[in-house]
Amino acid sequence: MISMSSKPMISRMGASVPDKIWVQGRDLCTDLLGKIGFAEMTWLELTGALPTPEQTALLEAMLLTLVEHGATPMAIATRLTYLGAPEALQGAVAAGLLGMGTAFAGTAEGAAKMLYAALKDAPADEDLEIIARRVVDRELGAKRPIFGIGHNLHKPIDPRTPVLFSIAEKQGYNGRYVALIEAIATAAEARTGKSMPVNATGAIGALCCELGLDWRLCRGLAVIGRAVGLVGHIAEELRTPIAKQIWMRTEEEIARSVALADQQMERGA
Repeated sequence: MISMSSKPMISRMGASVPDKIWVQGRDLCTDLLGKIGFAEMTWLELTGALPTPEQTALLEAMLLTLVEHGATPMAIATRLTYLGAPEALQGAVAAGLLGMGTAFAGTAEGAAKMLYAALKDAPADEDLEIIARRVVDRELGAKRPIFGIGHNLHKPIDPRTPVLFSIAEKQGYNGRYVALIEAIATAAEARTGKSMPVNATGAIGALCCELGLDWRLCRGLAVIGRAVGLVGHIAEELRTPIAKQIWMRTEEEIARSVALADQQMERGA
């Protein structure tokens, strides 16, 4: 009997000897460098196989969508951390990535999990509108947010979503998961009376399902894409820094508000 400590460890992710480096069973130098792009390498790392041209085109669009969204809390966290620890760029990027969750950029995971669960045992011919209403009734009835639906800024349409779905259709990946999340958005709007568009992370969650990716990896795509953007924020910080202004302006405004409150208390006394 093989004990847990002596059980062979198996990984095909990568290995090295003095004159070779293997990645997923392929020679990095002769099989991959100069022959595949970043999106293809991402797919290879996630699945162990090289993607088709259609998968590559769709995955590349998904990753590009996730790179940048302006002065988000994640970007601000990265800039402020870099201000305090310029010797640790990796720490500044990590600080930003730690803010990726159910409020910002990380909801593709929840959307994909929801869609997989909704269609797992559903007959192939079941009406998607019925499934969508069931999902909306369950989530809103439990007072839970519907992942991938709604946006605080982009209304009535998130401009990224129709572009992503158009690319998916062109590449042959615009199936029942895409149709279902669109139906969920329609059902949510009908029930709430509010604008509830499919947002970019909802679209990406649906496309992860179309590609057959495990829902637990969906947030990983956001991590990959947004890491590029956060390094870009540090690059801009080096050229035209604003982190110190953010810090000082925050301090000044808080000090003003405290002084004003003190004055009002004195008048009241």
